Amino acid sequence: MLGLLIHDLRGPLSIASTSVANLLHKADRYGPLADKHRYIIERVSRNIQKAQSLLQEMIEISHSAEGLFQKEPFLMEKILRESVLDVLEMISPNKAEKLFRVENGDKFQRMLKTQGILIELRGKYATSPFCHDQKKIRQILRNLLSNALKHRRKRINVSISGETDLLISVEDDGLGIPLTEQKNIFECFVRLNNKKRTNVPGLGFGLTGVKALVEAMGGKITLVSREGLGTRFTVQIPPF
Repeated sequence: MLGLLIHDLRGPLSIASTSVANLLHKADRYGPLADKHRYIIERVSRNIQKAQSLLQEMIEISHSAEGLFQKEPFLMEKILRESVLDVLEMISPNKAEKLFRVENGDKFQRMLKTQGILIELRGKYATSPFCHDQKKIRQILRNLLSNALKHRRKRINVSISGETDLLISVEDDGLGIPLTEQKNIFECFVRLNNKKRTNVPGLGFGLTGVKALVEAMGGKITLVSREGLGTRFTVQIPPF
C-alpha cells in the first residue's frame, strides 16, 4: 500500500514542482511575473516542497523498517547545519536565505542565536565523524527541530554529544506536554489538545517517524516535559 502511494504521488509532485520552478525562473520563456503573482507562486512552491519532504520521510521510514541503511561516516556539524536550513527554509525563507550564505561555523551559530536557536556540539562527535545513514539522521534532526520551533515561546536548545553512541537533545521553552498526553505523543497523527496553542501546523506524523527510525537504527528516544516548562527530546543512536 505504501509503495503504491509513493509511486502515485511522486510523479504529480515532480511535475508540479518543475512547472512552478519554470514560472519562477524562466521569465524569458514564460514572461515576467508581477510581485503579487510571484508571491503566490512562491507559496505554492514551498508547499510542494513540504509535500515532497513528507513523501521522502515515508520512503526513509519504509527503508528503515526493511533494514535498509547506507553506512557512511559524516560530520554531525554538517548534518545539523543542513537540517536547520531545511526547517528554516520552510518556516522562514528570508532568514534561511541569509544563513545559506554563511560559511563560517561560529558565525552561523551566532546568527542562529539571535533567532533563539542555541547550538552546542561537544564530545567525540563535535569533531570526529559518526558512522551511520546520514539521510536518516538528518530526517530525525529535521523533525525534532521543526517540532521544537513550532512549540517554542522564545528559544530552543540543540545539543550534539556522545563518545560511543550519538546523543541528540532538542529542547524548547514552550507550554510543555501534559502527563496524560505524553504516552500517546509518538502515535501516528496525534496532535496535542492545547487550547492555548490552536494554530500550530502539522499532521502529527513527525514524531511517529522519528521513533520508527530511531528504533530501527538500534537506538531509543526519550521525552521529558512539564506543563509550562517546555519539552526535551533526547535521542541515543549507536554507530553502525
